[in-house]
Parts: sequence; structure tokens; C-alpha cells
Amino acid sequence: MLSKVYVHTGRRLDRRTLLRGAGVALGIPWLSAMQQAFGRGTDNLSPKRLVAMTLGLGLVAENLNPEQAGRDYQASPYLELIDDLRDRFTVISGTSHPGVTGGHRAEASLLTANPVGSSGRAKNTISLDQHLAKFLGHATRFPSLVLGSSGSNSPSYTDSGAMIPAENSPSRLFAQLFIDKSETERVRQAQRVRQGLSVMDVVAEDARRLTRQLGPGDRQRLDDYFSSVRELEQRMTESENWARRPKPEVDATQPIDISNPNDFVGRQKLMSDMVRLALETDSTRFIAYHLGGSGGVLPLAGVQEGYHALSHHGRDQQKLEQLAIVESAIIQAWGDFLRTLDKTGDQYGNLLDHTTVLLTSNLGNGSSHDNKNMPVLVAGGGFRHGQHLAFDRRNNYPLPNLFVSVMQRCGLSQDGFASSTGTMTGLEMIDDT
Repeated sequence: MLSKVYVHTGRRLDRRTLLRGAGVALGIPWLSAMQQAFGRGTDNLSPKRLVAMTLGLGLVAENLNPEQAGRDYQASPYLELIDDLRDRFTVISGTSHPGVTGGHRAEASLLTANPVGSSGRAKNTISLDQHLAKFLGHATRFPSLVLGSSGSNSPSYTDSGAMIPAENSPSRLFAQLFIDKSETERVRQAQRVRQGLSVMDVVAEDARRLTRQLGPGDRQRLDDYFSSVRELEQRMTESENWARRPKPEVDATQPIDISNPNDFVGRQKLMSDMVRLALETDSTRFIAYHLGGSGGVLPLAGVQEGYHALSHHGRDQQKLEQLAIVESAIIQAWGDFLRTLDKTGDQYGNLLDHTTVLLTSNLGNGSSHDNKNMPVLVAGGGFRHGQHLAFDRRNNYPLPNLFVSVMQRCGLSQDGFASSTGTMTGLEMIDDT
């Protein structure tokens, strides 16, 4: 992509024309289409998916992580709740994002591993979910979904480091996924896409007129720019096809949003149901869901204080007991989500077989705002599970290595992401059949 273009003589051209073109290109997401309402596989292989669920207030480590490493661990209090799924997930301890500090501000680093909240950097980098969507999201109607339980904050960031606001309404998400617009509105949407194509044509023609004035290096950069414009035009053409096609039909009714902002677990369950429907219909394959952290009192028996206040327990036993009730409910709801994926069949097996489900948080210790020793559970996705990968809690193992393993499992041949040093040690892939 061009940022500045200079003529052979060294005179600067009017950069606004090209930046206006680049701005249009940057502002339009990756779009593609098929001949059906559902996504397509690649080379007859099962589609690979990622659901990254992120918590804003952490999980108490001694309740989550087993004392023993390996496959013969004794389930911790939280893992006892999902022990029937032991062979479907891996618990990972002793990991974090190298260089990331800043307490709550490290939410911005959850899926980017970029120390934007602590190093004085003003700009973030692309998140794992968007990186996958950039290269692999063309096979479905929605390249990715960015969701939240409340508010618009999310851990999803674009190539340019801009946060993608989260959709926090299950009802609106259902409508976006499954309720068709009228034929008139679909035609209007297709017309808007065609208008976008005409803009691209104008930008490309203006740029061609500049080619004669450029030196060899800038001419190559301009040729690269043309390539990106042509790719974008193709995506927009395919987007028009999506705009004209009906959405999938599901045997479900549009949900009613939970009005109680403190019903953290209820909202988690309802949005998880929508996530499962999105995966089942192959409407998307890459989802980031930020559960955040409620400040109010959750409607759970035995809980009298607000969730955020409980996370700052200071080792107070009464607060820890209440916090354990809250976090147990979160883990149980996460397990229920895995169970639904495990029971939902597709032509290749079931959804959990081919969906990596990650649960993590930027806080390893919510009480002290420590970003080391992040809680990590990873399930499904075609990995060999049933173990506790216990790394050094003093000298943490880089969690971005897990991101590299996920990328490769999803079909990207890249061997690095952010501060990774390779794939995750001990996490093996199962060969596709």
C-alpha cells in the first residue's frame, strides 16, 4: 500500500489523491461469496474455526490450575465442573504475553500480544481473530464476528491498530445472521456495492496516469497498489452476490436480550447460543467474544458483593468464596458451550472437532492487576487434549506460541505472531482424516 509517492525528479505529488484511494481500500473489509448461503470448505477438508472468549477480571489460579502437570492431574475445583470434557480441552499455566503489563489496560493486548497498554505505544497491532479473517475469512458471509457481553470494548484490532467495536445484543446478532432484508433493501445494498466499485475504478484510473512520472521503485509500489485495488474490486463484486442471496434458515426464534446488566452468566449463555448458531450455519469461522467484567452483584445464590469488587479480594476469605461462586458459574457456562458444540454434528464430525475454543484473560491475578500467569483453557480444534501444560510461573512461557499453533491448525503456514518463538510446546495436532 502507498503512503507517499514521489516523482522521478524528487518533486512530491499531491498525496491526497492516492491516500483517498488507500483510505477507501482500507475502509472496506474483506468480502467474498459463494453460490450458497453457507460457507465452503477448502479442498474437501473440514473448515477450521476459532472462538476466542476473553475475560476482563481473570480467574483465581489455585481454583483453576491443577497441582500436577501432564495427563494424570487431579482436577481443580473449577475443572471438576467440566471433568466430563477432560479429553476435549487443555489447561495451560505459566504463560503470558512477553512485555505486556498495565493491569486492566492489557485487555487491548489480549489477542494482539502487543504491549500497547504499558509501553507508551499509541498504536496497537492486528489481533489473532482478525489476522485469521484477513487470510481465511473469505469463505463465509461474515469474515469474522466481534461480540461482547456489555459495552462495545473488544480485544479485536485491525491491521491499522483500530479496535473493532463489539456487538453486545444477541437479538441484533440473530437478525444480522438470519433475518433477511426485504428484496428492495437487498437491491439497495447491491447498488451501494456497485457504487463502491465505481469509486475503485476512478481511483485506479487516476493512479495509472501517475505511472509515467514515477521512478522504478515507486512504480513497483504503485503496481502493488493496483494489485490490492483489483483484489478489492473482486471482493466487492462477490459482496454484491452475498447481498442478493438469502440468509440461512434456522430452527430458532430471535432471542430477547437480558435487560439486567449484572446477569453476567445469563448473558454469557445467551450469546454463546448465538455463537453456536453462527458456527452451525457456517456464517463465520472466526469469533472474538469479550465477556469483560460486571461491576454489579450477579444474581447467584451466595453472592452479595459486586463482581469487580470481589476480584479485588486481597485474599479476604469471604470475598474469595463469593468470587469462586461467580467464576464457577462462568466455567460451567463455558463447559455447556463446549458440550453443545460437541453434540452439534456437521459433515466432518462435530463442531468442537474443528473449532478451537479459547478462554483466557489479561489478568493472572485480578486482585493485584498482575498480567503474568494468565488463565488459559483451550478446547477442541483438532488438538490432542486431556492434559495440563504447566510452564514456569516465574519465567513465563510466551502465550503467542499458542496463537501460532492455532493459526497453523486453521491453515496458515506462518510460523510467527507478535512475540512468539514458535508453536506451543506440548500441544499436538491430530491429523485430519
